[in-house]
Amino acid sequence: MHIEVLKSKIHRVKVTQAELHYVGSITIDEDLLDAANMVENEKVTIVNINNGERFETYTIKGERGSGMICLNGPAARRVAVGDIVIIISYGLIDFAEAKAHQPTVIFPDQHNRLT
Repeated sequence: MHIEVLKSKIHRVKVTQAELHYVGSITIDEDLLDAANMVENEKVTIVNINNGERFETYTIKGERGSGMICLNGPAARRVAVGDIVIIISYGLIDFAEAKAHQPTVIFPDQHNRLT
């Protein structure tokens, strides 16, 4: 049997942009994607600390070292620039393996950079 578990989390980053007239997704600084063990086009859940919204989208790579966290398309209506969000990805894993699984969780600074 497989269960869905936390795979990766980018904890408390600041939204730097919101682009309503873009196809969709969340653009994330590639340094953060790599550190969080996430890949481009991966399905993620976004939790907005400021307003309680929780929604799903997919990742795209942003410029390395930019600190970019940009919600695109309809998701842009669920955030405001400056909001603090948590970005979560899940994975399916065998139940027995899940007992020893350790997710990757990163804690960027107030400028969305790794310290």
